Amino acid sequence: MVLGRESALWNVPWEPFLARRHVELTQHGDRLKGRLIATASNPIYYAGKPTSEFELEPGESFVIGRTVFTFVNTSTRTFSPTEGEQRVLIETRTVMHRELDRLAFRDAPHRLDVLSKLPDVISSAADDPDLFARLVDMLLAGVRRADAAALVTTRPTSGSSAREPSGPATSRQVKVLHWDRRFSREGGFEPSRRLILEAIEKQQQTVLHVWTRNEGSPNNGEQFTFRGGFDWAFCTPIHSEGCPGWGIYVTGRFHGADAKTLLAPWDSNELRDDVKFTELVADILGALRQVQVFRERQGVFRRFFSPGVMNLLSGQDGPHALEPRETDITVLFCDLRGFSKKVEEAGGDLLPILHRVSTALGVMTQNIMRYRGAIADFLGDAALGFWGWPIDHPGKAEDACQAALGIQAAFDEIGHDPAHPLSGFRVGIGIASGRAVAGGIGPAEQVKITVFGPVVNLASRLQDMTKFLRVPILIDEATATILRGRTSLDVARVRRLAKVKPYGMATPIIAAELIPPAGPGQVLTNADVVAYENALEAFLAEDWSEAYKLLHQVPPDDRGKDLLTEFILKNNRTPPTNWDGVIPIDSKN
Repeated sequence: MVLGRESALWNVPWEPFLARRHVELTQHGDRLKGRLIATASNPIYYAGKPTSEFELEPGESFVIGRTVFTFVNTSTRTFSPTEGEQRVLIETRTVMHRELDRLAFRDAPHRLDVLSKLPDVISSAADDPDLFARLVDMLLAGVRRADAAALVTTRPTSGSSAREPSGPATSRQVKVLHWDRRFSREGGFEPSRRLILEAIEKQQQTVLHVWTRNEGSPNNGEQFTFRGGFDWAFCTPIHSEGCPGWGIYVTGRFHGADAKTLLAPWDSNELRDDVKFTELVADILGALRQVQVFRERQGVFRRFFSPGVMNLLSGQDGPHALEPRETDITVLFCDLRGFSKKVEEAGGDLLPILHRVSTALGVMTQNIMRYRGAIADFLGDAALGFWGWPIDHPGKAEDACQAALGIQAAFDEIGHDPAHPLSGFRVGIGIASGRAVAGGIGPAEQVKITVFGPVVNLASRLQDMTKFLRVPILIDEATATILRGRTSLDVARVRRLAKVKPYGMATPIIAAELIPPAGPGQVLTNADVVAYENALEAFLAEDWSEAYKLLHQVPPDDRGKDLLTEFILKNNRTPPTNWDGVIPIDSKN
């Protein structure tokens, strides 16, 4: 038969890496042969390696994407107990973490040889299913007494709380991530759920159970009945944030040995070395997975924070640095212009547009981080950056404005290259300074950096108003005041445009434009900026004749003067009765 996502006989619709027709399977007696179909783009993994052909015995597996397929031959004998046979628990023992460190391995060379391969097993695994299979193989190699081994995990059942690991067993469910037997023809096995929950959830230590057969004993509900004919088993939890709720389960039979040797003190216990070896595997696995989680987390944070902030987060007080707090910040809201039109023109071919938007967000991010800012969020085709958290510095408003000018310059340069993927796009940027709450919310592995408060809404509204005022960058009065006092005209210029009442806001604001330094390619000279601000003063003083005359001294190519000019002409060059100097904005755009 053919295995695939749309196979007539055997389809696996949940696996995204499975082709419509992926592998051809043929059974010959108690063996299963598989062959990769040429049209399938993703590999088959067998014994941890990609292959185009394989042959399985019962109990063996192959992996495609995230799914493990195990060959089970129903004609193979299983070790389920006969009807009425009960497995009576005759010994349970809890092993404190590192309790066995004082005892040396009896066969140290073999155990250490197997352990030395563990880092390579973890680092070279293609994915989690591959890692699980390799680990179980290594456990069977290191624990010679074991008949079967498994990597298991526990998690809350639907409706129960994940914050209560010591809750009743009925609120947790056990999942076997991967299992294997030393002899595949012996079929599957079912681990003891109660043992796993006892070790991982309740004791959080290695727990050993030894059973014996008692065919006449009644089932009182507390006895352990599980398939496989095993005589002993232990479960070792993995203490690591990188392996939440994971454990290693090892089980076997007496094989003629006296059960008393499994119940003796650890100095003479037959399972001592096996438990110690498994605990070392758990410790090494947990430590290496924790390093992986830390690196992945750093990789995520690098997309949002500058190197200086990353150094802080990597330090001893890193977790506390992310805690939300109220602070003075400067917020930058940058929106991509022309996106909606490009989407309409693209029709159903949206992936190229998505790539172009990602490139645009990259330009925004690079400039925000270049000037020591942090990324709070991406909102479709817009980026939200801010300064002043987790590291406060007096130049946050200047840095935000430098980032805005960098973004504008990048898009201006792109506009001269018709072949560039961002050609035809522009940006609108709003910047505001004030108090806000900033910080990380959510669990440690999924922290979302956020910032909220009136200053964020103001930055967003200023960005919207760039369309109405016909300039690329608008800043609020607080930011404008800081720049006028600290920034040279050779770095950035500020001109107050108008006193406006933004749509949806009750309080008027002074909107100012952030302008690059005077020079080639700039419409406005420094004298032009002075002439415009003099016109604004006359406009607010209701001397509209003087204001109109001064506006004509500003170059006609300047779009920023259009708002005052149009408002004066709309009112026949006469201020309205009881006018307060405010130009209302009646729509969001």
